[in-house]
Amino acid sequence: MIYFAKWKIAMVLGVCLLGLTFLVPNFLSKEAAEGLPDYLPHKQISLGLDLQGGVHLLIEVGVGTVIRERAESVRDDVRVTLRKAKIRYSGLGINGTNVRVTIKDPAKVDQAVSLFTADQAGMDIENSGNNITMAFSDKALKEQKVGAVEQSVEVLRKRIDALGVREPTIIRQGDERILVQVPGIDDPERLKTIIGKTAKMTFHLVDNRQLAPGRVPPGSMRVPDAQDKYQDGSPVTYLVQKRVMVSGESLIDAQPSFDSRTNEAVVSFRFDTRGARKFGDVTTKNVGVPFAIILDGKVITAPVIREPILGGSGQISGRFTVQETQDLSLLLRAGALPAPLTFLEERTVGPGMGADSIAAGKIAAIVGLIAVIVFMVISYGKFGGMADVALMMNIILIGAALSVLQATLTLPGIAGVVLTIGMAVDANVLIFERIREEVAVGRTPISAVDAGYSRAITTIIDANVTTLIAAVLLYQFGSGPIRGFAVTLAIGIVTSMFTAIMLTRLMVVTWLRRNKPTKLEI
Repeated sequence: MIYFAKWKIAMVLGVCLLGLTFLVPNFLSKEAAEGLPDYLPHKQISLGLDLQGGVHLLIEVGVGTVIRERAESVRDDVRVTLRKAKIRYSGLGINGTNVRVTIKDPAKVDQAVSLFTADQAGMDIENSGNNITMAFSDKALKEQKVGAVEQSVEVLRKRIDALGVREPTIIRQGDERILVQVPGIDDPERLKTIIGKTAKMTFHLVDNRQLAPGRVPPGSMRVPDAQDKYQDGSPVTYLVQKRVMVSGESLIDAQPSFDSRTNEAVVSFRFDTRGARKFGDVTTKNVGVPFAIILDGKVITAPVIREPILGGSGQISGRFTVQETQDLSLLLRAGALPAPLTFLEERTVGPGMGADSIAAGKIAAIVGLIAVIVFMVISYGKFGGMADVALMMNIILIGAALSVLQATLTLPGIAGVVLTIGMAVDANVLIFERIREEVAVGRTPISAVDAGYSRAITTIIDANVTTLIAAVLLYQFGSGPIRGFAVTLAIGIVTSMFTAIMLTRLMVVTWLRRNKPTKLEI
């Protein structure tokens, strides 16, 4: 036991040195830490919503809209199917989420049912006389709800990540709700604006036919302008074709920029190959026609096509501010939400609460640390002092690990750190008690220390591994505060095993080599 390989000594000292190095940026201001050279660690511990303040939102996904759109799609498919099969029909429409149609020729009802059964998987189809009703099965409804919520979570994550915030919490709650917690946000209204927009963008040709006021021909629709209004406050409207010429789903990039001719803030976008081809075809065939860009049911801009646009890229202008172009480009890059969102609950957590919690956590940690240090010194003398040094290094390594991993420190996480302080010396207590037993039976100091570490090591590993498994399970199946506690607990277990077994053993071996005691006072 007295032999300690040189590579082990180098590893222990190296880990301790790295821990100190990665912890240092936390004692600097944020600006000073970010200004450090790239080859030096500059990451600081990321504080959770409960410690640095932020926004808590509970959002409901409008899954009814998704189901309604799906029903409209089924209705359109039914129309196409019946026309192709030359089956005459009437009364095709939607009642709730059910699609209904009446077949005029009773002899063709069975044929229609057979065609619908083949085309519309996941729908229950029933007929009563000439009337056919198609309803979504329970399984199909559940899949659509789950798909809409999960897709919304992914889109929200992209949008919030693009804001550059650290460790946001975006999790599904129940069948139709999403919990969003974003720490460190100082402009909650901007966050809500970015989250709340569906950002469904489509390109339509403007219908230039001269019609009587208020008349809307088949195949066209009136869409309000996003900004312009008449003197009475009613929005200016555009008559546009319903047919979507190009969809925003074809966008692969969108960036804020400035128009080189007018110096106006605009959003530059770029289509994928398929979208670029469609965009080129439309602009080639419709030179001189206004081309409306519609975002969430409102016309952003409707410029006249001056020449074919064949490069697959373009600009969206609309008297935007720089901030608006940044937000719009962010939304377009993240993609459209599958359904509108409703904010059910909003809470802004102030940093004052976090400051109080941090102060209370510091007091608890300091009191616990002093109590443990005094107890170990009184109980085990200089061996207890070595365990105290290992304990201090354990705390340093926890802070360094949180900085490197950018794991969010929450209020329960502080509780995990304080708990780790109490648990960190448990391993040393086991080892020292074993050494005492060996000394009591008359073993020499080296033999007693060797036997003490050998006999305790299995128990220490068993106890810590089981706790580590529990921490991993807490992280895997928990959420929010539970995960915060699990993170610091897991990191604390790993670092405490290292410091209690490796670091204290190195210190004990070094002391034995230098002092060669004939009797252990422990």
